[in-house]
Amino acid sequence: MNKINSNNNVTALANDKRKKIMKRYLATAITCGIVAVCMVPVLADSEAETAINNMSNIIFGIIRAIGVILSGWGLVQVGMSFQSHDPSQRSQGFLCLAGGLIIVFAKSILTAIAPGVFG
Repeated sequence: MNKINSNNNVTALANDKRKKIMKRYLATAITCGIVAVCMVPVLADSEAETAINNMSNIIFGIIRAIGVILSGWGLVQVGMSFQSHDPSQRSQGFLCLAGGLIIVFAKSILTAIAPGVFG
């Protein structure tokens, strides 16, 4: 008689596991179905896209201007370091110049990395 009760307990535990797995599966399937049905395509208006592109051009123009100013300051530091024979100022000047050039060409770099996103 003990064997029958232990088999029933094992069967009951197995049924509980099956029920839990089935509940999780159904919850996941229903969620995926709701997400698939409720997705609505967004059709952007060409005027909105033009406005966003104009804003992007303005922002990248400001960033480019900052890069030019930073590059100019780097050139000034390099020139002053040659005059005063200061190697630490020379290295700072070259770093500032390189950083400024990277900032100037940021849009081109981003376009090369992710074509179609920034242009």
